[in-house]
Amino acid sequence: MIKLKLTILFIILITASGCTEFALLMSGSSIAISQNAYAKAYNGIDFLTYVTTEKSIKRHIYDETKKHVQTLTRFRND
Repeated sequence: MIKLKLTILFIILITASGCTEFALLMSGSSIAISQNAYAKAYNGIDFLTYVTTEKSIKRHIYDETKKHVQTLTRFRND
């Protein structure tokens, strides 16, 4: 009886752990993504930006802001 329960448990664990990370991510994405049209539009544009430049919109803003701050601090120090 215990061998049967262990066998069933192992079969369930093997089949359940066969999900890839992508499948797990996609299964929870409908909960995480807002249903707001603006959020959908932003996510679409962000995806296209990432595909073409390999940086997200937030990363572009961060890099540009960092560059401007470094320029301003250089002017103050000179």
